[in-house]
Amino acid sequence: MSDFSARFGPRAIRAASARQIPFRGFNHRRGLNPYTSPYTILDCGDIPVSPFDNALALRQMSEAFLELGSRSAALSDGSNPKPKLLTLGGDHSIALPALRALNKIHGGPVAVLHFDAHLDTWNPVKYSSAWESAQSDFNHGSMFWIASNEGLIINGSSAHAGLRTRLTGNGWDDYDDDERQGFLRLSSDDIDEMGTKGIIDTILQRIGENTPTYLSIDIDVIDPGLCPGTGTPEPGGWTSRELIRIIRGLESLNVVGADIVEVAPAYDGAGEQTALTAAQLGFEILTSWVGREMSQKGKASKPGKSNPEVGNLGAKRDEL
Repeated sequence: MSDFSARFGPRAIRAASARQIPFRGFNHRRGLNPYTSPYTILDCGDIPVSPFDNALALRQMSEAFLELGSRSAALSDGSNPKPKLLTLGGDHSIALPALRALNKIHGGPVAVLHFDAHLDTWNPVKYSSAWESAQSDFNHGSMFWIASNEGLIINGSSAHAGLRTRLTGNGWDDYDDDERQGFLRLSSDDIDEMGTKGIIDTILQRIGENTPTYLSIDIDVIDPGLCPGTGTPEPGGWTSRELIRIIRGLESLNVVGADIVEVAPAYDGAGEQTALTAAQLGFEILTSWVGREMSQKGKASKPGKSNPEVGNLGAKRDEL
């Protein structure tokens, strides 16, 4: 795999989620407990991935995603929709096998909503390697380029958010490649003028609420002062509160799969704040999945309806 520093990311996120138990899992902002809902939430364990052979690792992940995603979901109401996989990582290249599996499971391409400091749509020939090889083409900065060329991503309905990466060479060629792959770009600076609500509205308008969407969160979208435990930190990122608020505001998206990646515990702080943030993001994604499904079945109130006030001060919510 491309980033050895993130190998133990899943383990760190699991440890940080230890307090997420059914007894104390009620999400006050949404008015539900995802762990006691009719929807079964399971930890499927680790996919046995080789850290030494990219080709073998890609095959292992592709087969595992397809196997898990093709099963019937276990629901107490018996409706059995397709299962939704939230993958913890780990190297960001896991998005490629996930998209390949979703293409087969859903019978076509999906949109990608990508939170990251970096584009990750780079042509492998531009990536930082003096010697090219078929295996090195597959890495944590080229997986969306590969996926786009394989027809796995809907061109014109996808978006990046939180970008602040440097570009290749002396011009805008990376952006030209990105636009040919059909991505809208929202930079980290955009939040200063647009606010979280503006970011949310722009994404919803871009993707739409019915388009099957893959949500991919690279933890380096958050500023390294708050989440230092990642392999390619970039100063000037969002806060964890801003990202959590944005994720909450996107519940209406038809998210069919998701990942939280590039958590590298070797670089984390003493308080393990990066892993804690990733665990909270996972909780928010699970809550939104359950909330959207229950709302469509008429079993849950819409976000904020059950508690329209902030704390006990009587102040109305300003956005969500």
